[in-house]
Amino acid sequence: MTKIITAFTLFVCSLVAAQTQFENGMGKALGLWKEGKSSEASALFERIASAEKNSYLPNYYVALINTTEAFNPANKDKISSLLAKANAALDIELAKSPNNVELIVVQAMAKTALLASDPMTYGMSLSPKISELYFKASLLAPENPRVVFCKAEFEIGGAKWTGADVKKLCEQVQKSIELFAKFKPETPFSPSWGLDRAQESLKNCK
Repeated sequence: MTKIITAFTLFVCSLVAAQTQFENGMGKALGLWKEGKSSEASALFERIASAEKNSYLPNYYVALINTTEAFNPANKDKISSLLAKANAALDIELAKSPNNVELIVVQAMAKTALLASDPMTYGMSLSPKISELYFKASLLAPENPRVVFCKAEFEIGGAKWTGADVKKLCEQVQKSIELFAKFKPETPFSPSWGLDRAQESLKNCK
């Protein structure tokens, strides 16, 4: 009996230690990203992902960071490598959780970054795929603020090319802001971004 209790205690302690290591690593990586050290943050998230197979979050942030960097005009010559890294991380997690809307949103964003880099080349082929991803995400999680906002943001971008009325899309941006106010992340490291972007988008929405 004593051996069983000792073994159980050691098991629990190892879990706690692993969890603490994971949390420390995630906190450090997010801190690096906040400081503008995107490459360092991405590399640390990759290392965490290789050690922690049960959480989608490390690879989620690898994808989000590299996708965000792909939108930066200063990284025009790095778009292919940035999106390759983002998509590789997404593929790993989507294979395990194909209906994870947070992953689907970043997948749509990654395709949008490629489209934005060369609309004439990628517009016809990627626009329907991006719309399909947002449609799927909307069915799965219609109250997720990032789903509502990013879908509206993409469609507003398309309206600039087609001249379509964006009034209803602006209403969706407003709705996302209301949803952000009610949204509670599952964990301290779960996605919570987007409110500031939605507010800025609403200011320019017309």
